[in-house]
Amino acid sequence: KDLLESELFGHERGSFTGAQATRQGRFQQAEGGTLFLDEIGDMPSDLQVRLLRVLQDGEYYRVGGQAPMKSNVRIIAATHQNLDERVRQGLFREDLLHRLNVVRLRLPPLRERREDVPLLMKHFLGKSAQTLGGDMKSLTPAAMQMLQNFGFPGNVRQLENVCHWITVMAPGNTVDVADLPPEVRVSLGESQPLEAPAHIAEYAPPRPAQSYATYAPTPTPAAHAAPRHLTTDPGASASTANLSANTTASGEWQHALAASLAKAIQQGERAPGERLTREFEATLIRSALEQTKGRRIEASEWLGWGRNTLTRKIHELGMDGEV
Repeated sequence: KDLLESELFGHERGSFTGAQATRQGRFQQAEGGTLFLDEIGDMPSDLQVRLLRVLQDGEYYRVGGQAPMKSNVRIIAATHQNLDERVRQGLFREDLLHRLNVVRLRLPPLRERREDVPLLMKHFLGKSAQTLGGDMKSLTPAAMQMLQNFGFPGNVRQLENVCHWITVMAPGNTVDVADLPPEVRVSLGESQPLEAPAHIAEYAPPRPAQSYATYAPTPTPAAHAAPRHLTTDPGASASTANLSANTTASGEWQHALAASLAKAIQQGERAPGERLTREFEATLIRSALEQTKGRRIEASEWLGWGRNTLTRKIHELGMDGEV
């Protein structure tokens, strides 16, 4: 509670544990300007009272403060909640809603404006390519149509994540239906293969001079037939180590993964998904660190993880002495 109030209104030195100096809040920082409050519908009730007082009286108190602070700030608030319904449920103050509800704008969810999908895909694919240092991907008409038919329950943020996934995981620069994320294809009735074709290529690690975003597997010499990224345990299923390298068809790694899973199930292996997931994550981590020359901060950004997440996964996968 104190931290939330401090974020908005600031605090005085010693007002709570860790408050070692006086701090300006967002209202003071935005004085004479505009303050944007996101997800206002999730604001705790006691904080709603303090916000209402600022809007009504034009003043507030810092946490631990005795003197009122004047406020002249324009408020723009956003929420994914139905505030009228929240008021009926007693979860949002009606008087605060009336104070905020001077001009109401409704931005339709993505599923109600599917014609925006191509423009947003172009924007976020370009952004991902720039961030990851690769070429911008393009989609076939069939792939774009599938994305427009997808409901995107996570709205624009989910679309952005899909673009990031495509940039990292799609093997070629032209993305077809088979290269789209599994959740998109499965939700629209696209089945995934359980068996891999006989000509599936062996996975080869990205070369240091390339970006994974533009990498496509290429034939590898026999001496490198069992990359260190993957298990070569003969008891493990046909883990990507047993595949041959003579094709560059899109979706190779998906087929290889599906084949490994199918073989493991046929051999009666228990919980093969856990092992395959660990191998897959280890491969991603090694590739990211290889591309960034061991710089973990850059590698974590490249993977879309926080640095702490990357460090934790390295430890969980037993890779501390390896990377």
